[in-house]
Amino acid sequence: MDLLNYSANYIIALGSNLKFGNEGPADVVEQAFDELAREGLAIRAQSHFYNTAAFPTGAGPDFVNAAAVLECAFSPARVLACLHEVEARMGRERKQRWGARTLDLDLIAADQELLPDAETEQYWREMPLEVQKTAVPPELILPHPRLAERAFVLVPLMDVAPDWIHPATKLSVRQMHDALPQALRDEVVMR
Repeated sequence: MDLLNYSANYIIALGSNLKFGNEGPADVVEQAFDELAREGLAIRAQSHFYNTAAFPTGAGPDFVNAAAVLECAFSPARVLACLHEVEARMGRERKQRWGARTLDLDLIAADQELLPDAETEQYWREMPLEVQKTAVPPELILPHPRLAERAFVLVPLMDVAPDWIHPATKLSVRQMHDALPQALRDEVVMR
């Protein structure tokens, strides 16, 4: 068992742009919350649902996105394994990076942890997008390296964790959100 001696808060992003059975993307995201609870991940805060264009542009139908704060006594690696298990149960097939999917659960942050270390997190955070399109980190990087660039993550995070501070950049979710061009923020529309 992968339990820590304390309870940790985790920030996750959820998204869906494909049906799973007869369930549309919004229903898939809603069902994902139930599945997360079954994994032992206590949902402490849940955002509204938002409609957003697929990323990168042209990667499939529009998404339904949300964010949540979870609490549990699992390590970040164990939480990530739980997220992947829920994705698999909800029909996620990992065929194409940044492609259409029934469910995408991204581990965004684990309290104030920098994983695997500050230098590696910085390397991936500063990597040019063109390089990142083909590079896959060999290990879990936290906070998520592209967090500050993604309106489809930051807009829902404003609902649940606007004051969370990135441990490396020292910017809050609110500051990262406000630094995005207004046009990007306007593309994320509450359902």
